Amino acid sequence: MSPIPRHPSRRALLAGAGALAAALAAPAVLRAAPLARLALFGPPAGPSITLAHAVASGALKDLSAEVSLTVWRSPDELRAGLTSGTIDLSVVPVQVAANLYNRGMGLRLVNTMTDGLLFIVAQSGAVADLAGLEGRRLAVPFVNDTPDFVLRALLARQGIADKVDLLPVGSPIEAAQMLLAGQIEAALLSEPASSVAIMRGRAAGKAFARVIDLQEEWGRQGDVGPLLPQAGLAATDAFMAGGAELLAPLQAALARANAEVLADPVQAATEAAGALDMPAPILALSVPHSRLAVRPAGEARPAIEAILSLMAETDAAIIGGKLPDDGFYLL
Repeated sequence: MSPIPRHPSRRALLAGAGALAAALAAPAVLRAAPLARLALFGPPAGPSITLAHAVASGALKDLSAEVSLTVWRSPDELRAGLTSGTIDLSVVPVQVAANLYNRGMGLRLVNTMTDGLLFIVAQSGAVADLAGLEGRRLAVPFVNDTPDFVLRALLARQGIADKVDLLPVGSPIEAAQMLLAGQIEAALLSEPASSVAIMRGRAAGKAFARVIDLQEEWGRQGDVGPLLPQAGLAATDAFMAGGAELLAPLQAALARANAEVLADPVQAATEAAGALDMPAPILALSVPHSRLAVRPAGEARPAIEAILSLMAETDAAIIGGKLPDDGFYLL
């Protein structure tokens, strides 16, 4: 048996140093052990266009040999999946993530993927600002979820919370249909639902528009500008147990994919149409209005805390009773 050398040779030291330098210089994705399967989930909205492009373009192939994207259709479906464990890596409303984290549900935020995509849609010129909604009938999909909470908080700050007739409806598409039928005067819609309403209105000879940009309204009322970090990628403790080392390369891959979506919305929309079950032309039109931006959660924290604080003004239980602590922010 050859004796074990007490001191490595100069050649061995140089070889080892070179290998270490190469490993450190390599992209993080090459250093992280890939998962057998990477299952992404997202909403029927802008951030899922970024996810769909990342999957279709092969941007995530080094993270897993099998990558999939499934779109959930309602916040209730999302919560059920998180609770049952069938969803462990998904784009979620930041408010939902904060609430579940504060309640001990083992869900933490990786990043934010939009700076806000909420609009009031009505006849062009009908309303100029939030004050103009006073006395009007406004459809609100998904009552008691993030868009509703943001709208009500902004109306309360404006002093007109009890002066706008808010009509709960089951979905953004239902709100768009009621707007087309003249059953309501305005609708709270996110992208791409606002693009759907505007395009369908145009086909029916009606000039609908995004008459109020809630991000801009928030920018005028808050201290962080028109940044409404509405949704981001969140991971459960179950995912973290086997995939924690993939978070940094996943974030980098999504940031690159997002830049490609913004550069070529038509191609990205074509890739996302099947997953989102929406026509590619509508998705392409929605991209410029979706404020898609992939930021590490820690970087987005000031804007996150600002919007969570706004929602908590009406009811702190909305965010689980308090702002989430440092442990909420994975990157």
